[in-house]
Amino acid sequence: MSWRSDLAVLRHRDVRIFVSARFVSLLGSSIAPIALVFAVLDVSDTAGAVGIVLAARSIPNVVFLLIGGVISDRLPRHLVLVVANTVSGLTQALAAVLVLSGHAQIWQLAVIEAVNGVAAAFVMPALTGILPSIVDRAELPQANAVSGFVRSIALIGGGAVAGVIVGFTSPGIGLAVDAATFLLGAVLIARLTLPRIERAGTSMLEDLRVGWSEFISRQWVWTIVVAFGLLNLIFTACYSTLGPVIADDTFGRTGWGLVSASFGAGLIVGGIVMIRVKPKYPLRIGMLGVLLSAPMFVCLALAPNTVAIMAMAFLVGVGFDIFGIGWETALGQHIPLDKLSRVSSYDMLGSFIAIPIGQLAVGYLAAVVSVKAVELYGAGLHIAITVVTLMVPAVWRLQRVATD
Repeated sequence: MSWRSDLAVLRHRDVRIFVSARFVSLLGSSIAPIALVFAVLDVSDTAGAVGIVLAARSIPNVVFLLIGGVISDRLPRHLVLVVANTVSGLTQALAAVLVLSGHAQIWQLAVIEAVNGVAAAFVMPALTGILPSIVDRAELPQANAVSGFVRSIALIGGGAVAGVIVGFTSPGIGLAVDAATFLLGAVLIARLTLPRIERAGTSMLEDLRVGWSEFISRQWVWTIVVAFGLLNLIFTACYSTLGPVIADDTFGRTGWGLVSASFGAGLIVGGIVMIRVKPKYPLRIGMLGVLLSAPMFVCLALAPNTVAIMAMAFLVGVGFDIFGIGWETALGQHIPLDKLSRVSSYDMLGSFIAIPIGQLAVGYLAAVVSVKAVELYGAGLHIAITVVTLMVPAVWRLQRVATD
């Protein structure tokens, strides 16, 4: 099969618009976490402060995910994305103004990120339903792979730009760039033309019940979600929260930007693999990819230098994209389109619900047992959870829908 046929899905106007909007938004969003963490460290140089601000975003994000899923199945999904992206752009603009003016305080950043987290709760379920709405099932694996590839380019570009911005200018500039990209993304998404989906005039509680039935009836879905509830807790604590703190004390902020860029490079490689290869068992290969995250935690504990962490971040990126594209394809092919956003919201709720625990507790744990111990224990638990998940027959045996 040629590259021309692999990329043929781009002939659809709405696919081109969607991946362009996703690229723009993710470019800024890949800068924002780095800029935000170091903005917090400039105000209060503690892992606890970083955890508070990150948790302030993730807690309301988790709380509103189910509502986001119902709304995204009830209203035109591109309209939901336009409103949510606009809110995200405005909140990040306010954060940028506070940081650049030197008036930012931890509580202010926490409140702003809480609003941003609510907006994100509507973005994620709505995004899940876009590609299955504009391509048929035969083209969905390629559409997801192309979208994932574009996402990877945005993340590697954003990581590199973030390193330059944070290292040589100010975290506030990074937040301002993120605000602009959210608003530009909203403009692009507004141009999408989605087919009308018939939606029953039921109550929100009934919609939630139906979504739950679809979610719980598939063992492979809830097994993965339970696993990622724990895996995301570990990853957020050991990488997203402690990682920048370790970098600030060892190889520097610019180095952490390069690590983020290397992570993006791994995503690109994973995306290329998934464009060319259509694994028969997407969850099997995806969970094997997830195992590639464990060496990162070991390296942060034992060898915190730029080159070593960049190499490990590259592996993490490869594994992330292999799993992510396989997961999106499995959901898109096996879940009815009119219920997809609700099932995705239950997926995200279960996957993200423990993240605030990791963000808030990791600073305390690191102070009690040491940063090194937290990273090493995290690596061991990560491997154990992944292996147990692979042993579940419904996960190991799930096949993609044959379309060749």
